[in-house]
Amino acid sequence: MKPSIFENTGFYLFSIRKFLRHCFNSLSAGKREPEKENEVLEWIKEVTGETISSDLPYEDILRDGTVLCKLMNKLSPGSIPKFNQNGGQFKFMENISKFQEACKIYGVPEQDVFQTSDLWERKDVAMVTTTLFALGRTTYKHPEWQGPWLGPKPASQNRRTFTEEQLRAGEAVIGLQYGTNKGATQSGQSFGATRKILLGK
Repeated sequence: MKPSIFENTGFYLFSIRKFLRHCFNSLSAGKREPEKENEVLEWIKEVTGETISSDLPYEDILRDGTVLCKLMNKLSPGSIPKFNQNGGQFKFMENISKFQEACKIYGVPEQDVFQTSDLWERKDVAMVTTTLFALGRTTYKHPEWQGPWLGPKPASQNRRTFTEEQLRAGEAVIGLQYGTNKGATQSGQSFGATRKILLGK
């Protein structure tokens, strides 16, 4: 039986929708930086002691979440007591979720933590790298961690407190920066010829 025009239209609409979704995901995904990805893998190898195959793509090494869970357990022992080293899609996605939660507890800002689909569906692999660099920065806040680290050490706040006398003295200095008219006169100044006004003539 020949499909109706409505069935064909539905198929075309579905295909267009799928194509547009793919375009949106491609545009919204961050730009990948191979140098940073290599830096992340080297850091993971140093921390975990794991042998990581250079034949596999970066995202495939991280995709099942096992390497991420091992990394987190080295940084914060016991933070992920149990994770799946084999199984299907849902088991591995569960690993990723456990890593994400452990990152937040460790101190990584929530906005820096990637979404599961960013890694599992490869929607935004650059965001995964961003998360791992954020995790590397967070290790500096944990004195119990003696390295290795990833990325430069974040700048620490330098808060200063001032007395009332110091604040008042500062206000006086700032006021003088605008200039002063003390001792200023108009003597010696000429603004052109003066006009003589004669009365009674």
